[in-house]
Amino acid sequence: MTGALDITAAAIDRRLRGTLDPTQLEVIDESASHAGHAGANGTGFGTHFRVRIASPFFTGRTRVAQHRLVYDALRDFLAQGVHALAIDVL
Repeated sequence: MTGALDITAAAIDRRLRGTLDPTQLEVIDESASHAGHAGANGTGFGTHFRVRIASPFFTGRTRVAQHRLVYDALRDFLAQGVHALAIDVL
């Protein structure tokens, strides 16, 4: 991969829509709530996210496998600065 990613809720939303075809999706940047915590970058944005998602790709899979699909879709975001990712499967 070349260049830095735009690490925003909108960019994560686009990636998940493109890879997991969700029927429900909400991506929330919770970074401001984690100011001063491990992994915070001092800006209040782009480090801690919550994803609420439902996808047909989750059908018949364990919760661990469902989460793995989300992590795999966002691997490069995690490598470039996302410190924490909370996943709520709907």
